[in-house]
Amino acid sequence: MAIKRYVASADSTITNAFKSDLTTRGTGSNMGLADILETFTIYGQANSASLEKARVLVNFPVSTITTDRSAGTIPGSGSVSFYLRLFNAEHGQTLPRNSTLEIKAVLSASWEEGFGLDMEGYTDATRDSTGVNWIYAKEGTAWLNEGGDYSDPDMDASSSFTQTLTEGDEDIEVDVTTLVEQWLNSGGNVLGSKSTYGLGVMFSSSHESATRSFYTKKFFARSSEFFFKRPVLEARWDSSKKDDRAKVYYSSSLVSGEDNLNTIYLYNYVRGHLRDLPHDSLGNTSDTVYVSFFSGNAGNTEPNSIPLLLPAGGGVASANDRNVTGSRVSTGIYKAKFALTSAKTPVGTIYDVWHNSHSLDGGGADHLDLGEIQFKTGSFKPRRIDSYDIAPTDTYVTSITNLRKSYATNETARFRLYVRPKDWNPTAYSVASSEAENTTIDSGSFRVFRVIDDYEAVAYGTGSDLHTMMSHDLSGNYFDLDMSLLEPDYMYGVRFAYYNGSVGDWMEQPEVFKFRVE
Repeated sequence: MAIKRYVASADSTITNAFKSDLTTRGTGSNMGLADILETFTIYGQANSASLEKARVLVNFPVSTITTDRSAGTIPGSGSVSFYLRLFNAEHGQTLPRNSTLEIKAVLSASWEEGFGLDMEGYTDATRDSTGVNWIYAKEGTAWLNEGGDYSDPDMDASSSFTQTLTEGDEDIEVDVTTLVEQWLNSGGNVLGSKSTYGLGVMFSSSHESATRSFYTKKFFARSSEFFFKRPVLEARWDSSKKDDRAKVYYSSSLVSGEDNLNTIYLYNYVRGHLRDLPHDSLGNTSDTVYVSFFSGNAGNTEPNSIPLLLPAGGGVASANDRNVTGSRVSTGIYKAKFALTSAKTPVGTIYDVWHNSHSLDGGGADHLDLGEIQFKTGSFKPRRIDSYDIAPTDTYVTSITNLRKSYATNETARFRLYVRPKDWNPTAYSVASSEAENTTIDSGSFRVFRVIDDYEAVAYGTGSDLHTMMSHDLSGNYFDLDMSLLEPDYMYGVRFAYYNGSVGDWMEQPEVFKFRVE
């Protein structure tokens, strides 16, 4: 799983709307402590040409995001997407149907949240000179333009976004990655940097100047009692690790070159903790490793002395090379991608040797210098790719083998799955075995919902954002769930969806697995 939510660090509504006397405007009012955020336009209320506006300001803890990126908690630029999420607050007033909201970077000045509450009469003026309003960002700092200073969509599309409201009661979910990367100003960001003053949410400029009203759109603020309704900046990325060691396939003419590639992983656990591989004596970094493959000796108990020849593809630069160039995935985790051709009599067991060199030694072409460090030797049993006379319609039985009744909010739990075909028909051999072989699902996703009301706490990542894509390794499928994403003292359910290539769609599985967060 790869979701990290950053709750807003400040938010407020600012307005130039008239007070109840329809004479005095509430430009000096502050609503920083209100549990609602509101944006609207009102035309012709005070007179035939009057315009009133309200806008939302929201900021996020960018310093925390920066720290998380430096620590490797979230990936670097280009490997993660950031979404602004605001949640609709129901009300009994008119909804702004068929309208457009603009989400724009706040420019020119940092602003203060303030302590105001009154969103009806605008009687809470900025208290003790603290708090943002229509005229001032904070004490002594006026907006260059009343109502705030924002990026221009026509001049800077990277920091300006839109959201269409059809019914007017929609939640907001907008990809704001380009702006967040400017806030972070990380390496490789070609868009430059922007000051971290947050976002403004308002109706489009054409709506704000229209001779009709768009009244009113309300969101829950960060002070809301509703855990899942607070404004968040949600980081999403695909953190799944597809370790094919349990099902490495020989290359086949039935599939394309890319589909013939397998990926295996090296996990360097030292006393229970992942650690990067050490540098060699020359000081070369451990970002790159090499893998060579061997058939077994006569007793098939250890690798033979001659590495196998490999076809080009993946980490193999040229045909008949004897090594795969691997790469570092994250702390202590490395992967290598390769194709594997078989002889007329396929090798039953292949040994993978991970090492730090790829040069040939003086023993001739049949020998390879595995370097001064051989990190690890593993093994796998390759298979042949089968073809089918009919389209398979696989159905499965799924269980979570290590599910507990409850979890703490401060833990990240790893859930391991056992999957078998639903129509498994045991043979005499399999009856004698303890259970059916664990089936690895290549593409599987999960969702988490609150049981009492079916509220979706974590949605399926089955589209362009594969943030809930499950990993797999030698033991089968698994995923990690950060329990801090879930409101405590509730029961939650987990469901799974597997991609069925025969029908080209995701198929939700019938099982529901429940646990409580304490």
